[in-house]
Amino acid sequence: MEIFSKLFGKKNKEVKVGGMEDFMTLIRVYFQASLAANIGINNLGMLPDLRTFKTTLHVPTLNNKLGLGERNHCKKMMKEIYGLKDEFFKEIDLSIRKNCHKLQDVQPYMIQFQGFSQDLMMLMGNLMKFKLRLPSFMKKLLYSMTEKTVKNLFVKNDYSDPSVVKAVMAIRQYEKRLGFSEKWITDFVFNVVMLAKKEPKPDAETKK
Repeated sequence: MEIFSKLFGKKNKEVKVGGMEDFMTLIRVYFQASLAANIGINNLGMLPDLRTFKTTLHVPTLNNKLGLGERNHCKKMMKEIYGLKDEFFKEIDLSIRKNCHKLQDVQPYMIQFQGFSQDLMMLMGNLMKFKLRLPSFMKKLLYSMTEKTVKNLFVKNDYSDPSVVKAVMAIRQYEKRLGFSEKWITDFVFNVVMLAKKEPKPDAETKK
């Protein structure tokens, strides 16, 4: 646990390991490891999250190729901590193989994914609103609501709010380029939502 906390720079001992920030960091680590393995990147300086992950957890390099061992180690951790399935990681690998064929493709791809994930979470928060207040033990119901909302992003065309319409169109464009399925998007959003629910609430002093 101490190694894991050190990895993600946790200074507050009350913050639970495996939280939302940890999830997003591990997502970035997996992306960077998969990019390294697929394109043949050997310079850790280009992959800051992967470098921290590898050096802190002392992950060995497999077959003299950066990314292979790190990707396996990261996937194992995320499956154990968050219960993600192999298909979730296969989609990331497929997306990277589809979009990144040379070193110059890496930065635009990661910028696209960052834009996609940020727009997606803001839009889902807007569309689901009170549904996100459901208690964590009702996670099956929350998952089905998340699944339905994600599906609507790609089939519903009668949104009235112009800002929502703009965000939906952006998400559809991102999805075409990145190639993630509705199931992958649902699992991604659901994990972030569930972890956000576990984040410590600000006390009265902070709110003031």
